[in-house]
Amino acid sequence: MNLPPEFALIARHFRPLAGEGALDLSDDAAVLDIPAGRRLVIAADAMVEGVHYLPDDPPETIGRKLLRVNLSDLAAMGAAPLGYLMTTSFGRGVADDWIAGFVRGLAEDQREFGLALLGGDTTGTAGPACLSLTILGTVAPDAVLRRAGARAGDDVWVSGSIGDGALGLRVLRGEIPADAAGHLARRYRLPEPRLALGQAIAGLARAGMDVSDGLVQDLGHLCRAGGCGAEVEAASVPLSPAARALVAADPALLSSLLTGGDDYELLFTAAPEAAATVQAAAARAGTPVARIGRMVEGRPAVVVRDATGAGIALAQGGWSHF
Repeated sequence: MNLPPEFALIARHFRPLAGEGALDLSDDAAVLDIPAGRRLVIAADAMVEGVHYLPDDPPETIGRKLLRVNLSDLAAMGAAPLGYLMTTSFGRGVADDWIAGFVRGLAEDQREFGLALLGGDTTGTAGPACLSLTILGTVAPDAVLRRAGARAGDDVWVSGSIGDGALGLRVLRGEIPADAAGHLARRYRLPEPRLALGQAIAGLARAGMDVSDGLVQDLGHLCRAGGCGAEVEAASVPLSPAARALVAADPALLSSLLTGGDDYELLFTAAPEAAATVQAAAARAGTPVARIGRMVEGRPAVVVRDATGAGIALAQGGWSHF
């Protein structure tokens, strides 16, 4: 008996991604055991064609980015991945080869990060493609990292480098030239979820989240959750060599780097006396971190200061969908 087209597509492309608990994608839901002594962490993110990725991006990188931005949410909570559910609304007439490439990307990152598909739904749409993923993870009960908890006097830390994602998008749009265009484009298309770091600082950091909508805007979320302000030293914000070269040529780009999205680095606060322990934890996780400022008494706002201590005016606060 021939399967209806939708179910044939699922069997052909998505069933090979299914893991234990997915019941071979043959039932209406998955059945999953939670490891003893762990708490379940659940997060969801969607990507819309033309908003979160470019229509001519390779389908492999689109699948991988969809999974990675959700893994970044687990990293921000100090959690380890368990599995994921996915709902895809592909544009009508999408080529089977495009879906195959999308699935190859997912399969590659499933192997890299140690998780599998548990279920979901597949539909078509007359509009742009919409891809939604719900990630499941687990964390030790006393090690959940949350946005609330920052205190005045805390150091502010960030992982990796800031601004490459925003620059990568501008490079791909042809808005700015770059000698390291390949590096910047990859950083936009393939963020690095900092899972090892998130687990290493859980119980050490007082508050944390991932940087998806811009460093300044997301630090503002930690300020509001903690009831305090923040001061950032612009010179301490870590930049990649590619980003540093572009800022040297055009200093006005610095504002875009501080407020642009798609970094997916971890942003967190910790007590000043824990600085050496933070550095040691980051080294064990194999992820560079930089202290970029401190939390301060006062209203929940972020001030970025230059080398003289003067505040820097920013063109925008960060990314917003509305």
